[in-house]
Amino acid sequence: MKPKINTMEELSEAIGVSRPTLSRYFQSPDSVRGKTSEKIRLGLERVEYVPNFFATRMNRKTTGIIGVIIPYLNDLFFTKLLMAIETAAMEAGYTVITQCSHSDPAIEARAAETLMSMSVDGALVVPLGDQSDPEVQRRMGARLPFMLVDSRPKTMPDVDFVGTDHRQSTGLIAEYLCRVGGPPIFLAMPRVNFNAIERENAYIAKLTELGHKPEVIGAELIDSRWHFEAHGEAVLDQYFSHGEHLDRSILCVNDRVAIGALRAAARHGLVPGRMAKGGLRIAGHDDYPLCPFTIPALTTVAQNVEAIGKASVSRLVEMIRGEAGANETRVQLFDGVLKLRESA
Repeated sequence: MKPKINTMEELSEAIGVSRPTLSRYFQSPDSVRGKTSEKIRLGLERVEYVPNFFATRMNRKTTGIIGVIIPYLNDLFFTKLLMAIETAAMEAGYTVITQCSHSDPAIEARAAETLMSMSVDGALVVPLGDQSDPEVQRRMGARLPFMLVDSRPKTMPDVDFVGTDHRQSTGLIAEYLCRVGGPPIFLAMPRVNFNAIERENAYIAKLTELGHKPEVIGAELIDSRWHFEAHGEAVLDQYFSHGEHLDRSILCVNDRVAIGALRAAARHGLVPGRMAKGGLRIAGHDDYPLCPFTIPALTTVAQNVEAIGKASVSRLVEMIRGEAGANETRVQLFDGVLKLRESA
């Protein structure tokens, strides 16, 4: 069994090199002369030692860490986005540390303070919306490079942003639904989510452009404990119970709301879809990973999550390295792609 080494001092004695040399080796093996580097490498093979991740970084000019703040842990969309960010960060030579705001502005503020206290090189923030504390964001912006991803509150117009062109993506699926059937109703959410508001406005603009009268339902809060799926199910359950909207196209603000809508349809014996009888169609937005596996499979419009993750990391690295233009706010938007499945 290899002897266990707990500290750099013990490791220095065991291998026979100075502690500063060990520290330089863990920061960058190439910074140590060839024979000494090989001596350390062989010495590490003889002992059980795990270098302290933060200790090896705190003395550097850069920690090599990017902080990320996301609003939900139970949302597979953000899991997919985080995977894209981590992959891009690793390719750029950075480590990602993630904090979750749990839909709470106070927790979001604390997460920002935590990242600042860890001296991360930069941060990517998926904000809660206009309820985010702008003072915390200003303080973080003064301390380190940071930018917004996925959602861009009106309170932070001068912060770099990478996300989806919701006018294009929502317009794309609204136009499709108008083409294959009657003009769709828009199943919204309470107007506290920035992306939800943008999509609602995009729906209204597209239907107006096509000469149809927009019709928005579900914008009122039913229960503060209900989010997404429960909200979508409750709204349509009320309408279906009164015999309303049974044969309409329904465009949901996002896929999770649409999944709730599909459940409401099933409870009332309704089968939405292009090939189904009755005329009911249900569609969403985002291409949530479960969409191909709902019954029926959900028609939606996909966000280019991989491109968003890669572009956000690329821009942040430019900012960290001082390659971004001074006083230049960059907004980068990606188009959505229609995903035709059974539900509409």
